[in-house]
Amino acid sequence: MSDIESIVREVDSSMAMEGMPLSSEDKNRIRKYLESPGSLEKMVGSLVEKHTVPIHTRKPV
Repeated sequence: MSDIESIVREVDSSMAMEGMPLSSEDKNRIRKYLESPGSLEKMVGSLVEKHTVPIHTRKPV
């Protein structure tokens, strides 16, 4: 098993113990980062964009 696959399995095991197993997409994202660490900023940006709720759709507090 490659170092990358070993890391992915270790992270998945840790997350599963906390009740948050990784999805296939999560595992692929980790692999991509480990293969190209310079891509982290772009990856984080796309995740923030994906999970950000636009202000106009938020419910008032």
